[in-house]
Amino acid sequence: MLRIAVLVSGGGTNLQAIIDNINQGRIRNAEIKAVISSKKDAYAIERAHKHGIRTAVISPKDYGSREEFSQELLMKIKGCQADLIVLAGYLVIVPELLIQNYRNKIVNIHPSLIPAFCGAGYYGLRVHEAVLERGAKITGATVHFVDEGTDTGPIILQKAVPVYDDDTPEILQKRVMEEAEWHILPEAIELIAGNKVRVINNRVYRKN
Repeated sequence: MLRIAVLVSGGGTNLQAIIDNINQGRIRNAEIKAVISSKKDAYAIERAHKHGIRTAVISPKDYGSREEFSQELLMKIKGCQADLIVLAGYLVIVPELLIQNYRNKIVNIHPSLIPAFCGAGYYGLRVHEAVLERGAKITGATVHFVDEGTDTGPIILQKAVPVYDDDTPEILQKRVMEEAEWHILPEAIELIAGNKVRVINNRVYRKN
């Protein structure tokens, strides 16, 4: 059984997609052991409580140094014996300490087709604003492993979504979530839970 810790900062729609897919049997041999939020008022916490999942709030601003925050986050994740860490709208830079302890065991969902519209400053609605400003005709979402860079880790899955002339950033964000994010994040977890993913030379290969 794959034990998952989900890190969140906001509403938790991707968390809900994971929960629903586990409950509906589309993610097999996996369970969420903890939801850890960087914000005490994140609605994702309430989503977790509704499903009996234990939660914790660990915010960088509550610690005297980045090192103290990193140690506490690592201890909490190790305490729930997580095999996989899923960043589901987590708006904190992942500590290097965590990456070093969970190499190729941390996955993130990014709302564009990496390497387009990614890297420093590209998060949330800003990604979709940039897509529209550039006049892109296709966007989408990417699930990737997390490394020390920003959106530079090995890509696991991607899904394209069309961009329409009358889109607003909010409309496009909703389409990317509904048509891409909520599908490929659970799919990636299912692949990992089934031991069907391997990383070689910073590339992901899918086992048969």
